[in-house]
Amino acid sequence: MALFTDLNPGHNAWRNRLETLLNFGVRSGADLVEIFLERTDHLGVLAEQDKITSVSPAFGMGAGIRVFRGGQDGFVSTNDLSDQGLHQALEQALAMLQLNTTSPVAERGFDGLGQLRDYGQSKEDWLSQTPELDTITQRLLEGTQSLQQRGQHLEVRRGNFSRDWQEVLVAASDGTFARDIRLHQSSGLSVLAADGDHRSSISRRYGTSDRPHDLRHWDINASADEVCESAATMLRADYVDGGQMPVVLANRFGGVIFHEACGHLLETTQVERGSTPFAESIGECIAHPAVTAIDEGLSEGAFGSLSMDDEGMEPQRTVLIENGVLKRFISDRAGEMRTGHARTGSGRRQNHGFAAASRMRNTYIAAGPHSVDDLISSVETGLYCKSMGAGSVGATGQFNFSVEEGYLINDGKLGQPVKGATLIGDAKEVMPKISMCADDLDLAAGYCGSVSGSVFVTVGQPHVKVDSITVGGR
Repeated sequence: MALFTDLNPGHNAWRNRLETLLNFGVRSGADLVEIFLERTDHLGVLAEQDKITSVSPAFGMGAGIRVFRGGQDGFVSTNDLSDQGLHQALEQALAMLQLNTTSPVAERGFDGLGQLRDYGQSKEDWLSQTPELDTITQRLLEGTQSLQQRGQHLEVRRGNFSRDWQEVLVAASDGTFARDIRLHQSSGLSVLAADGDHRSSISRRYGTSDRPHDLRHWDINASADEVCESAATMLRADYVDGGQMPVVLANRFGGVIFHEACGHLLETTQVERGSTPFAESIGECIAHPAVTAIDEGLSEGAFGSLSMDDEGMEPQRTVLIENGVLKRFISDRAGEMRTGHARTGSGRRQNHGFAAASRMRNTYIAAGPHSVDDLISSVETGLYCKSMGAGSVGATGQFNFSVEEGYLINDGKLGQPVKGATLIGDAKEVMPKISMCADDLDLAAGYCGSVSGSVFVTVGQPHVKVDSITVGGR
């Protein structure tokens, strides 16, 4: 049973408790007080070879209380949801801003919470609809067995599943009062192939939100085919020769480069810190006119979609870049207060232990007018990146990403597979060089770590052509 179901009419226990806390915070001199309550239920399962090697359940419950005054804020989290525990956490947050908690300084409190916006009411049975552990283990073992049947020279075969259920309640002294239930599930397969001195490592992850039955509908054999085909292709691929060259990036997870190298620079957390080169660039051309980039929380079933953010605001479709011109930043409550950029329903956090921050949701480069063949045929000599691997990004947009599966492009046609490629660049320099976008936009699930912890996101793009980028080789 959900923790906050006593919020319906006639059961005002939580409303009364929260209004008492919020009133105390405002009368103590805070400009705004926000309380985030949650309960979580996590399950992770790992299959290796033909055995289940890990089952990791985790349960959590707690509150995060944030107090604003002027341009400053104080944040305290607690697992004690008693009246005493919540009041003590609020006093600690107020004390961070040197606010007087012994005697009220404001003449009055606040006007009370608004009507509850309950986005979770239709989702009460989602957790009970998700697969039982027996079904999860059966499906993962089907996955590792399918890899064995389809692959060659496989030394390691893995299947993984993760389920995250979360109930949240947000109350703030501006009247915000909203509840939601979220469900995220992901599954994946990975292999390590080896033959003598030759090695290849390939993995794929599939993730959705708000779909309790997705694991039951997973086409495991199709996923295994995809992983094993890639592993076999890359096993004996030659190492790439590095240099400066044009590159065509595939759709779906190819969008991770935009997410990491540019998307983070468009969050108001970066504007606040002065660590983005785009802080004063609204209305300016920061990318090629072929590029339109969007961040939204609305795509049905996407990993980064949500009914409300962790500050109780409904998501929006935010056009960040339109035809190369910077239009908006991704903003949360603190970002709006400190930078003036309006909130976009992007205040997100991993759990109650983190204060919300401006974070991406479903972030992607929009589809263009070209076919994939148009992009590849426009390159005389270059690199096609079918699948991206791990990478790292500096604070101001310098990045390097490994290419998990790559092919040379010769005379406008795909050539031999190559491995060991790394894409190296800087967001401010690379964005103007994305000159062509195909018409095959697709999305991929991922996890994003930043100042407010790890959150569920979607990355994506169509196939795109970068006119010139540094490719590191062997």
